[in-house]
Amino acid sequence: MTRILVVDDSHFMRTVITDILEDAGINVVAQASNGREAVTQVVEHDPDVVTMDVEMPEMNGIEAVEKIMNRHPVPIMMLSALTTEGADSTLDALDNGAVDFFAKPSGTISTDLSAHGEALVETVKSVAGSDPSAQQISSIESSRDTHDEEYAETPTLVIGASTGGPNVVESILEGLPRAPDFRILVVQHMPDQFTGRFAKRLDANSAYSVREAEDGARIGGGEALIAKGDYHMIVSNYRSGRLRVKLEQSEPVHSVRPAIDVTMQSVAETITDPVTGVVLTGMGSDGSAGVKAIDRIGSQILAQNEATSAVFGIPGRAIETGCVDEVLPVEDLVDGILRTVRVNT
Repeated sequence: MTRILVVDDSHFMRTVITDILEDAGINVVAQASNGREAVTQVVEHDPDVVTMDVEMPEMNGIEAVEKIMNRHPVPIMMLSALTTEGADSTLDALDNGAVDFFAKPSGTISTDLSAHGEALVETVKSVAGSDPSAQQISSIESSRDTHDEEYAETPTLVIGASTGGPNVVESILEGLPRAPDFRILVVQHMPDQFTGRFAKRLDANSAYSVREAEDGARIGGGEALIAKGDYHMIVSNYRSGRLRVKLEQSEPVHSVRPAIDVTMQSVAETITDPVTGVVLTGMGSDGSAGVKAIDRIGSQILAQNEATSAVFGIPGRAIETGCVDEVLPVEDLVDGILRTVRVNT
């Protein structure tokens, strides 16, 4: 039985969350009303998962995550409000080592959380199976001095990730030099209110110009698009080294939207220049059909290895297809990506 610690400064929310989880057969071993109590309770009870509120008195969730990961690492799932401030705080908590997050549907006090109980339970179980140590990612070291290297012209990089992915995606884009001149597409399973803030963080910390995808958006070399939450991102046109995307709300694939498979398959169908596909940590099998499509056009595919994946579902299922060319730890992914488009001279 999964053992869980529920942390929230609202007694009402602690009660609602506890009732949802216990009705699903999950054992709530303790509750805490702030981050300071949470740090103590984690040491005392050693839970399988912590659900962590963001804004709390005495010690907020971001600080609590950092202290827990330094002292007694356990998988932590943030419970965040669907607001700009909530998105920024949640991304900070993920930077500090939280594995995943669940967005409260109607703000800090979500009276309708019970209606989303099945999704909450599914997320908790996913986080329970994760490796918290995999969240401790150092900056990827790669050679930004690439002026002596020759790369294929007009390459496209398409990255897919889910649980545990934001930190890895951020580390890849931070480590990726401006040359080669990739057009980058990122599909990270994330709600609509979060993908815009995620794009802004990546834009601020990488050598690439990064923005959230809009319907009809076009990018060329040195630019990146982050799939907008709740929309599939499809490459609709490719000409003269520039690609165009369209957004659509067709049925979810693998119960998610955006789906990695949808974007990767459209890349394989539309782009005629070199393509590199990368599948990262996450639960489920989204991406498996996508890597098959990319493999059919003779392009290269990389997968994150199990030791550095918080959840080895997405990369593991992709590897099982037999289409993955290299399986690499986080710290080697940037160099692996560069190898796929390096011209041997």
